[in-house]
Amino acid sequence: MNSRNYKYALLLVAAVSITATGAMSQAYAQSVEDGMDGYVKGTSGIYTGNPAECWYDDGEGGMLPCLIDTGDTAWMLTATSMVLLMSPGVGFFYGGLARSKNIVNVLGMTLIVMGLMSVQWVLWGYSLAFGGVDSDANLFMGNLDYVGFNMVSAWAPLGEVGPCADTWSAAYQMNEMKDGDYCSQGWPGTVPHQLFAMFQATFAIITPVLIIGGLIDRIKFSALIVFVLLWGTFVYDPVAHWVWGGGYIGGGSLDLDPDLSPSYALDFAGGTVVHITSGFAALAGALVLGRRLGYGKVPMEPHNIPMVVLGAGILWFGWFGFNAGSEVMVDGITVSAWTVTNTATGMAAVTWVLMSWAHTGKPSVVGAASGAVAGLVAITPASGWVGPMAAIIIGIAAGTICYASIAFKSARKWDDALDVWGVHGMGGLTGAILTGTLASPHVWDTGDGIGAWTGTAEGMEQQAISILGAAISIGYAFGVTIVILKVMDAVWPGGIRVTPKEEEIGLDLAQHGERAYVNE
Repeated sequence: MNSRNYKYALLLVAAVSITATGAMSQAYAQSVEDGMDGYVKGTSGIYTGNPAECWYDDGEGGMLPCLIDTGDTAWMLTATSMVLLMSPGVGFFYGGLARSKNIVNVLGMTLIVMGLMSVQWVLWGYSLAFGGVDSDANLFMGNLDYVGFNMVSAWAPLGEVGPCADTWSAAYQMNEMKDGDYCSQGWPGTVPHQLFAMFQATFAIITPVLIIGGLIDRIKFSALIVFVLLWGTFVYDPVAHWVWGGGYIGGGSLDLDPDLSPSYALDFAGGTVVHITSGFAALAGALVLGRRLGYGKVPMEPHNIPMVVLGAGILWFGWFGFNAGSEVMVDGITVSAWTVTNTATGMAAVTWVLMSWAHTGKPSVVGAASGAVAGLVAITPASGWVGPMAAIIIGIAAGTICYASIAFKSARKWDDALDVWGVHGMGGLTGAILTGTLASPHVWDTGDGIGAWTGTAEGMEQQAISILGAAISIGYAFGVTIVILKVMDAVWPGGIRVTPKEEEIGLDLAQHGERAYVNE
């Protein structure tokens, strides 16, 4: 092992040792014997002392978790697993689009991001994204109450305690709740807090996985590791908090007219949080790293189209957990989200094929796969707010706008290698804007979600808030990503880009010493 790699290995061992020590300290603090941090032993689960969770006094000095719905919990365990499967799906999709000499690197980056963000989310990411809002500063980023998954119960749901018969979700529950039972009065109050946190973890994992498509063939594997941790902490976690954790965008700070009902941007499953941030971060990364050697001069076509189709199929399947799962229970919205997700995806795939057929004279299979992904992206923010006919409009818009965005990118010679900006960035932006346009109060039985199509003042305000929220997220994600990469490139030994020789050989051999295909 050369001296540089030896130093990197020692740094990795030190980082793992420090993390393990911190984890052991946290585990000791959560032990039931010493009572630290308010933990006391109960008859069902361990009382966390978290005021945001639903616990009740059993009258004998113990605290018990409120009831959960086993059907909702089973569905959310399934949906969480489906969303996690989407990250390897992205790996196959990107791997097939990449050149054969770099596919091991693409899949390796996917796996390491999954590992890094799984740990980051538990240690501090969930707390920064969904920690409480105790002050104005917490409108930007959550507090640190949940560091190390402290006070995140695997038994108790979130929400205030109350009688089960009076919960807002009682009409959708199959389990009979008897008099005297205690249930959460809020959302997502039918599943354990920890399950909700891990569902959100899968979103935090796939978002930086998507960025890889803009960085392939050029970035050092070691640099990617540090970049992902920094980006997850300073870009994904804050934006998730703004939109979903009670921060600026979702907490009412963008309310343009307090006399009208809309007060926040609509993002049901991550059009802004996941796709806008990853798409514009990928573009920033591509611009900072520069073009690949031979870009525009040598062929760089996909090396394995069956793998591309496989990846797209895995994504299409997993996306039902992504969108329908974002209701975090099973009701009519869950069914509606599933329906519009499939409808928009099919329409976008057909639209893209027709566009490419008219443009090139050939119906592209890779185009069909890309169109399907574009449709999945665009329907994501709208999936809980629109009906099937609106989903068809969104699918057509996704196929058209994303195809045109890629053509624009190519004309500008931006080397976003796998079109993350064109598909995810512009697809997410298209979906975010059209959510404000097409959201229908008829989808929710509460009349929530009034789009501009209604012609009402509320609908116009909703449209404006949606555009404003998307614009803020674009500027923040793009700007902070450039700062992170520029600083890293300045301090990283030899910069964050591989050498021309390594790039010519291929990152599979140069970075990993492995090949995907051995012919002899």
